[in-house]
Amino acid sequence: MELVTIDDIRAAASRIEPVLVRTPLVPMGEAWIKPESLQRVGSFKIRGAYNAVSLLNPAGVVTHSSGNHGQALAYAASRFGIPCTVVVPEGTPQVKMDRIAGFGAALVVVPPPERISAATRIAEERELTMIPPYDHLAVIAGQGTIGLEILDELPSAEVVLVPVSGGGLASGIASAVKALDPSVRVIGVEPELAADAQESLRAGHPVSWDTSRTFRTIADGLRADLSELTFAHLREHLDDIVTVTEEQIRDAMAYIARTTRLIAEPSGAVTTAALLAGLTPPGRTVAVLSGGNADPTLLRSIL
Repeated sequence: MELVTIDDIRAAASRIEPVLVRTPLVPMGEAWIKPESLQRVGSFKIRGAYNAVSLLNPAGVVTHSSGNHGQALAYAASRFGIPCTVVVPEGTPQVKMDRIAGFGAALVVVPPPERISAATRIAEERELTMIPPYDHLAVIAGQGTIGLEILDELPSAEVVLVPVSGGGLASGIASAVKALDPSVRVIGVEPELAADAQESLRAGHPVSWDTSRTFRTIADGLRADLSELTFAHLREHLDDIVTVTEEQIRDAMAYIARTTRLIAEPSGAVTTAALLAGLTPPGRTVAVLSGGNADPTLLRSIL
C-alpha cells in the first residue's frame, strides 16, 4: 500500500501556507503543548482539508465528520468558492454544527451508523468529490505538517503524543517525525471507551468498534475506526498506543486551561491526560492539542 512520504508532507506545507497558523510550542511544566486549537477553524483539520482541496481542485466537495473536519472542509471550500456538504452524526456538539453552517456548507444530520453511506450517496447523486476526514493521502500529508513544525522548533524532542481516531493525524505526524528523526518516539492516545486503534495494532489488522461503544466517550472527535490506509501508516511508524479514562480526560481539560490558558476539547486533551497519568515514556515531550472546539456547557461544568 502506498504511504505518505516526507516529500508529500513538505509539498503540503507549501500549499497550506496561505491559511495556516504556525502554532507555537507552549510550555506546560516539563513538557510542551502544540495548540492546534489556535487554527482558524479551531483544530488541526484545516491542514489536511485545505491540502486536499488545493491539490484536487474539485468542482464541489462532500464529507462525513464528527465536526472539526467538516468545519475545515467548509472553510477550505469557501476559500476556493465551491459548494460543500457535510454529513454529521446525531449527537455532534451544536457548537461544531453551527460553525460548519457558518462557513456556508450544507449540513446533513444522520444516525451515527449512516454517516459514511449518506456522504457516499450524496457524492454520487450531486457529483461532488468526497474528501474523507482521514482516509486520504492528501489529508494525511496535510496533517503531517505538524510533525515538521514540532521538530523544526524543538529538534531535541524525544517523545511526541498524538490523539488517535480515524488515524489521519497520527499517520501524518508519525510519518514526518520518523522520516526526520527515527529515534523520536511517537505515541498514540485514545479513550478507553473508543480503543479500537489499540486493539487493531495489537491484533495486527483493523478492528471496528460499533458506534454503540465508541459514542460512550466524551471525546466526540475520537470515535472513528482506522481505515486500511491509516492502519498501514500506524503499523509502520507508530511506536505505541495508550488509552485514558473519561475522568482523566476531564481533569486534563481543566489542567490545560489553568496552566497554559488554552482551551482543549476532550479529543484534544487526551495527550495531556496520558502525560499526567504517567502513561508515556520519559523524555522531552510534545503533546499535540488537536482542537479547542469544546461545547461551552461541558467546558463550564469541567472548570
